[in-house]
Amino acid sequence: MSDTKKLEDTLRPATRMVHGGTMRSQWGETSEAMFMTQGYVYDSAESQEARFKGEEPGYVYSRYANPTISMFEERMALLESAEAARGTASGMAAVSAAMLACVKAGDHVVAASALFGSCLYIVSELLPRFGVECTLVDGTKLDEWKAAMRPNTRACFLESPTNPVLSVIDIAGVAEIAHEAGAKLVVDNVFATALWQSPLALGADVVVYSATKHIDGQGRCLGGVVLSTEEFLEADFKDIHRHTGPSLSPFNAWVMLKSLETFPLRVKAQTESARILADRLAEHKAIDRIFYPGRADHPQADVVARQMTGGSTMIALNVAGGKQKAFELENALKIVKISNNLGDAKSLITHPATTTHQRLDDDQLAAAGIGQGTLRLSVGLEDIEDLWADFEQALNSL
Repeated sequence: MSDTKKLEDTLRPATRMVHGGTMRSQWGETSEAMFMTQGYVYDSAESQEARFKGEEPGYVYSRYANPTISMFEERMALLESAEAARGTASGMAAVSAAMLACVKAGDHVVAASALFGSCLYIVSELLPRFGVECTLVDGTKLDEWKAAMRPNTRACFLESPTNPVLSVIDIAGVAEIAHEAGAKLVVDNVFATALWQSPLALGADVVVYSATKHIDGQGRCLGGVVLSTEEFLEADFKDIHRHTGPSLSPFNAWVMLKSLETFPLRVKAQTESARILADRLAEHKAIDRIFYPGRADHPQADVVARQMTGGSTMIALNVAGGKQKAFELENALKIVKISNNLGDAKSLITHPATTTHQRLDDDQLAAAGIGQGTLRLSVGLEDIEDLWADFEQALNSL
């Protein structure tokens, strides 16, 4: 139990991210301890038996739980205002484990068609191999969600904003449709971050993150997290997590814990730079279109206003001239680096059609809103005027 548990309930997010979930050893360390251990020693055989039966509190094996991972999970639950959280080895481990926890053979899943390539694989290819059917819909159209629901629909899945073109889906509307059908709604909240959008407060049942992105935020290690009620995580998620082994390492959990201390500062600064950069890019003749939540020309501006309290660190831009000109722009940038990661302190740009979404066919790319001239930009912590100067010279070189 956190040594500041009662106080945490009264604190604002920035303070929670510095102090939340901290457990101190007998040495009274200032920085959270890293417990690099696989197993644990018991005072007696009777104690070991009681702990395995769940009759005595304590740790039994780090694939199940670990003190450092527990601190990370509690801090994430505080950030998300969730009952509980469970760390995983990566963002995709979080997505796959969360979806498997919701369904069994004979069930049906409805998912938005605009998904990250690996997420699309999970719902449209992996789950059907185990007898779970999937229907893909235009996530921005509530009537398509409603029409796709069946008596055996047990889960709905979406990203909002979507990867990479930042379409924003009405989470509260989809949650209502899912719950009417007796299904759970799982939301990938990576592009919004917990700072600007709270899916659980909007009616979602489960939230998943790739902690590799903004939570680490410095391009160092992989991680993921699933947040929900204690009941879901104990009754549905626990055995899948324990027995299939998508466990977060204590070292990575420690890195994430330290990163959460600066999470609000980083994401606020990145979001402000992204907002300024999106407005300036929109005025350049080499750019066909900009997609950024918070701009008046965003296709779902009304939904953004209802459910998001800020924009995103991400921008999608369509470059006039298709793939060739998009590649030329990437290659002309000097500060912004070409990489398929996002949420980093460094600004990163990628061409989704040939990288993160290259497995999708032309119809799937179109359904996700991805063109050959589409670029995804993750805005970092560099000075905004340096970033704009970099883009200006690169765009003018086209």
